[in-house]
Amino acid sequence: MPEQPRDSVGLVRPQKAHFDDPLPLACGRTLPAYDLVYETYGTLNAERSNAVLICHALSGHHHAAGYHDEGDRKPGWWDAHIGPGKSIDTERFFVVSLNNLGGCHGSTGPSSINPESGRLWGPDFPMVTVVDWVDSQARLADHLGIERFAAVIGGSLGGMQALQWTLSYPQRVANAAVIAATPKLSAQNIAFNEVARQAIRSDTEFHAGHYANHDTLPRQGLKLARMVGHITYLSEDAMGTKFGRDLRSDDLNFGFGVEFQVESYLRYQGDTFSNSFDANTYLLMTKALDYFDPAAEHQGDLSMALAPAQCPFLVVSFTTDWRFPPLRSRELVNALIRAGKSVSYANIESPHGHDAFLMPEPRYQDVFAGFMRRVADDLGLSAISTEETAHAL
Repeated sequence: MPEQPRDSVGLVRPQKAHFDDPLPLACGRTLPAYDLVYETYGTLNAERSNAVLICHALSGHHHAAGYHDEGDRKPGWWDAHIGPGKSIDTERFFVVSLNNLGGCHGSTGPSSINPESGRLWGPDFPMVTVVDWVDSQARLADHLGIERFAAVIGGSLGGMQALQWTLSYPQRVANAAVIAATPKLSAQNIAFNEVARQAIRSDTEFHAGHYANHDTLPRQGLKLARMVGHITYLSEDAMGTKFGRDLRSDDLNFGFGVEFQVESYLRYQGDTFSNSFDANTYLLMTKALDYFDPAAEHQGDLSMALAPAQCPFLVVSFTTDWRFPPLRSRELVNALIRAGKSVSYANIESPHGHDAFLMPEPRYQDVFAGFMRRVADDLGLSAISTEETAHAL
């Protein structure tokens, strides 16, 4: 049995909240009822003022930190930054992490039962947007008795949600951290998403999204979509350092099998993902990325779109992230400044490309931890006492 690190939140248990109040969606449809799966780490203080919301990226989910069982060797996806003494210090903060609507890890989505038909939603699940996610997250906060988050934090697509929180519910956000994100996708990013979607939709096992009714999965299409996406998450330097032009064997085969190590890696990533993620969910998530553009309702003026925001921001980018490059983060920072908002910005030197936001880069950790210490100090948050912990339990 592997020993868990001392700075881990330890064993955690997913929870589920059910909502019967219909949720109006940006697409014009209404979700009649839904479930949200979430995890919490740390203790909510008596004032309920120390809650932090973690918003996940495209393929993320509710399991952000800790372990689900004692034999687990792989912790949650953001475990490097959540735990006792870490950037998001669970001795001071109560952390909430959820799986978004449309997801495939327990929250209501395409692989859930449509209560009106008694059958799987499949491709009939309504299109969801970042605004819809934030609305549902606000209802989860109500369910947990949290009126205002000390911070809403996210990387990549999660950063878009953190930004939207400050616009949809400005009085419920004390601070926001937008990491490796963008205020809208470039044409190139939309193009990558469309290639990924077409890989899935052209799979002969896709069956117009009704693959579950045929007892099959569009594994090949989802595998190709993940391979395309994964290439964009890594930098050229990271791929060169990790794989170079290394061969799996000493000789060339002069064929189309797997010869280079990078080919083997991408196929492995694709195979693993295609067995653990729902294809309809992938389509929905990438469309939510494409649709996000707060400035669209303000004639493209991002600073005008940001006017409702009231909280201080931390914006972080990474030098080798070419999916959401530093230029896009600076665009957001400049718009926040023009709008008169308080913002701190750091462009972190990293060889890891877009995936750097998931990693324990020392400079990144220093910046992130410094921001969260300021959040705690400004709100007068101290370490949760043993008495408070006992009362919460």
